[in-house]
Amino acid sequence: MESAASKQSRVQLLAGSIYQAREAWINTAIATLPSGTKVGVLLEGLPTGSPLLHTSSHLLVERIAPGCFCCIGQLAMKVTLHRLMRRQLDYLFIAINDINHIHELHLFLQTEQYSQRLKCENVMTL
Repeated sequence: MESAASKQSRVQLLAGSIYQAREAWINTAIATLPSGTKVGVLLEGLPTGSPLLHTSSHLLVERIAPGCFCCIGQLAMKVTLHRLMRRQLDYLFIAINDINHIHELHLFLQTEQYSQRLKCENVMTL
């Protein structure tokens, strides 16, 4: 049995310029997961209308202000990501706005600090 400290969350990275499309894709992906799966979502940007995703007992949704992760030092993302990681999630979806930075984010998550806790399974662009 895995200890809580060694549990890896399965990560899906998603990039696309349209917030609603990213949120809809994640909503569809979550619907395919087994009931009771602990899921976290980190979305860059804010919805323009009614959001599809809402925090519940098995879903934790965090939204951060849009901005280039490379230029702003990734502080907002790091703080939010650490908060989500403490929840020992089964799945974590991270969706950013800029398709050009998905590779940098993927490399960032492969650093020693994160690779022991997060297992990046998929990188997608919309």
